Amino acid sequence: MRWLSISAAVASISVVGIAIGLGMPLLSIILETRGHSASMIGLNTAIAGVASIAAAPMATPLAVRFGVVWTMLAMIFLGALAFVGFYFAPAFWMWFPLRVVLHLALTILFILSEFWISTSAPPHRRGLVLGIYATVLSLGFAAGPWLFAQMGSSGFLPFGTVFVLVTIAAIPVLAAWRESPAIVVEGGSGGFIRYIWLVPTATAAVLVFGAVETGGFALFPVYGNRIGYSEGDAALLLTMIGLGNVLMQIPLGMISDRIGDRRYLLLICAAVGLAGMILLPHVQMNWHLVAGLLFLWGGVVAALYTIGLAHLGSQLSGHELANANAAFVLCYGLGMVAGPQVIGIGMDMFGTRGFGWSLGLFFAAYIVLAVTRLMAGSRRA
Repeated sequence: MRWLSISAAVASISVVGIAIGLGMPLLSIILETRGHSASMIGLNTAIAGVASIAAAPMATPLAVRFGVVWTMLAMIFLGALAFVGFYFAPAFWMWFPLRVVLHLALTILFILSEFWISTSAPPHRRGLVLGIYATVLSLGFAAGPWLFAQMGSSGFLPFGTVFVLVTIAAIPVLAAWRESPAIVVEGGSGGFIRYIWLVPTATAAVLVFGAVETGGFALFPVYGNRIGYSEGDAALLLTMIGLGNVLMQIPLGMISDRIGDRRYLLLICAAVGLAGMILLPHVQMNWHLVAGLLFLWGGVVAALYTIGLAHLGSQLSGHELANANAAFVLCYGLGMVAGPQVIGIGMDMFGTRGFGWSLGLFFAAYIVLAVTRLMAGSRRA
């Protein structure tokens, strides 16, 4: 167990998690106060997914040419500068190229961090290590909305805070630069794309998680505002989702290490996600019930990413794992494109009910896929 490498990658990405957790609701609330519709807010957020899709095949070649550490450092500073740019961009159209630059940098950073973690963890402890990674990252996501609730959306303070936090992420990367992994690339672009289909239950899981996380985080403040919650109360509900992630990822990761077929656990996570969205409209006027529901729901749904990544790592190794990690994040980007648009359109068409219905649609589709794959595997056996 290479703890210095694991700690460096986890620490750097968790600080970025704080910035994302603060930045997502911040940007959405600013656009809402400027009078933009939910679908337009969703469109702007979905551009992040387009950037992730474009960035995924770039990560490995950049790391091979410049090294993992130097590529990560460049992305940290590029992302920090892009985020501050939102404060100085008055026109709505300017936010689109800024989203592209920000999430291109973040996507490459996530791909290389996860590859670094996966190569540093022994196979029989991969679920545990990824659970630790997801827990620390979730702490960042939970702290972000809490900071947003304290600072609000006015002035330069939230933007300056994000800039400082993202810049701090460079420190642990530099501390462990001697232990950064080398990447050996084999195959062309076709080889990269084919990893999406090699482990479809894992890649579909992260696609659903990308849609739910990005769309949900971006539009939940709008949803909360429309059902009568204050800006701060809605932000604290996002914090409850993050706290659920914090407490549940290590136990779920350890459980996944002891299960022969992680696809069953992924199916259970999707079923809990669907059940939560069915229940949400019935409890939405009681803040404490919503907080408890989102705490449980957020922790289990986040395991789609953690367990999906562990399932991917259990099926592949070496250079194939590097390419598969990039394909994994590519699917996350596809979810980032689909989620905000589907949820935003759903809210414009059906009002507040469209929020839960749209999220539930993603979980239902994944359940169908997972059951189909499990049944096909049983028939082959």
